[in-house]
Amino acid sequence: MKNIVILISGRGSNMQAIVEAHEAGQLAGGQIAAVVSNRPQAAGLAWAAARGIATAVVDHTTFADRETFDAALADTLDRFSPDLVVLAGFMRILTAGFTQRFAGRMMNIHPSLLPAFTGLHTHERAIATGCKLAGATVHFVTAELDHGPIIAQGCVPILTGDTADTVAARVLKIEHQLYPQAVRWFVQDRLSIDGLQVAIAGEAEEDGGHA
Repeated sequence: MKNIVILISGRGSNMQAIVEAHEAGQLAGGQIAAVVSNRPQAAGLAWAAARGIATAVVDHTTFADRETFDAALADTLDRFSPDLVVLAGFMRILTAGFTQRFAGRMMNIHPSLLPAFTGLHTHERAIATGCKLAGATVHFVTAELDHGPIIAQGCVPILTGDTADTVAARVLKIEHQLYPQAVRWFVQDRLSIDGLQVAIAGEAEEDGGHA
């Protein structure tokens, strides 16, 4: 049984989607070991605790720099023996040392079709440059922000008259499908990394995939 630890900074809608997938029996081979936040008031903590999931807080404002915060965060994660660390709206840039510590077992979801539009304001930038598609990318985390081997992508159309908010709402629905699927592949030992390529065992046999 693989332990999944989810990091959040707010309400954690992707965290909720993953937990609900687990409750529905879709993550066989995995269990949600804990939800951890850098913000004590993150709404997702109460949501997780109400479902009997262990929670923890490592408040970034109490640390002098990123390195000491990341060290404390890593120590907290290790208490739950994570096989997989899932970043679900975790609004902190992680140090290279942290990403190396969890290399190959830490995922993130980003609201664009990477490598396009790394960083913030992805939907505004996609609209401004005339893109016809927006989307989301699940990838393994490396030291370079919003890079790393891509596990899965999903896309939605950008329509005439769309705003960043309308695109974001459309993309979020894709995220809530894509992220639990990627976690399921991981706990089923179906993912293998070769450089920047991620192979998914049995992908061709699976209907409705987003890879």
